[in-house]
Amino acid sequence: EALAFEQIYTAYRAKIYRFLVRMVGDYDAEDLTQEVFVRVSQALETFRGEAELSTWLYRIATNAAIDCLRSPSFHRIVQDCATNPTIDDEASEIDGMNAWTSEKAIMVEQQVYRQEMNECILNFVNSLPEAYRTVLVLSEFEDLSNSAIAEILGVSVNTVKIRLHRARARLKELLATHCGSEWIDGNEFLPELKRIVG
Repeated sequence: EALAFEQIYTAYRAKIYRFLVRMVGDYDAEDLTQEVFVRVSQALETFRGEAELSTWLYRIATNAAIDCLRSPSFHRIVQDCATNPTIDDEASEIDGMNAWTSEKAIMVEQQVYRQEMNECILNFVNSLPEAYRTVLVLSEFEDLSNSAIAEILGVSVNTVKIRLHRARARLKELLATHCGSEWIDGNEFLPELKRIVG
């Protein structure tokens, strides 16, 4: 049993940490990851295999994240991309990179742009209501099926579909309002954005 836990921890720790960063942010994710695996260790003997192991782990992690988000002591630091657009703030740095015309410099510029867009998008995801944020992160970032998400959240598949539709619509509205339609239409740096909001 101890070996089984070590195997689970080794196989899933990074994935669960990444998920929790997307749910609660960097500040709380590390402590919460440890808490999740404490819960996993305590509950492992009750795991009977009725669900996939990954689904069971995500259920524990999701419950921990929601508990954290609802805690009065939880204070998230959210950067407002609408008033402090990261990409614009970094324009001078990117202009400096343009002095280097090599292909490598162009790739670096695209990588910087893509990373900043990802961070800004995640900030908008974090501004969504908890129920919408949870299904969007589980579906689009963790690539889980609607049936797996339904099992994790204890809701119907139809409920998951409705929440996903509303979450995407709200995210698209936020991006179009604050970041411009170019973020969604013909975006060569973040093609997966079309999958999220398209």
